[in-house]
Amino acid sequence: VMGGNPAENHPVGFRFVMEAKRKRKAKLVVVDPRFNRTAAVADSYTPMRSGTDMAFLGVVIHHAIDKKLYHEDYV
Repeated sequence: VMGGNPAENHPVGFRFVMEAKRKRKAKLVVVDPRFNRTAAVADSYTPMRSGTDMAFLGVVIHHAIDKKLYHEDYV
């Protein structure tokens, strides 16, 4: 989750995230400058400075391309 707080803003939909954590061992990662309700239940909370989100996403995309962590036919 990045740039949002679904636990607070979309509680009905967020229950599916919590169900996936419990039943399927899904990991919830929150990247946000603010510690919020979603971050409180996350497996990993990564705070970042405001305005650095595009640099962070660039690193994520670069990592996915380098490690071939994408569906090549789709891209």
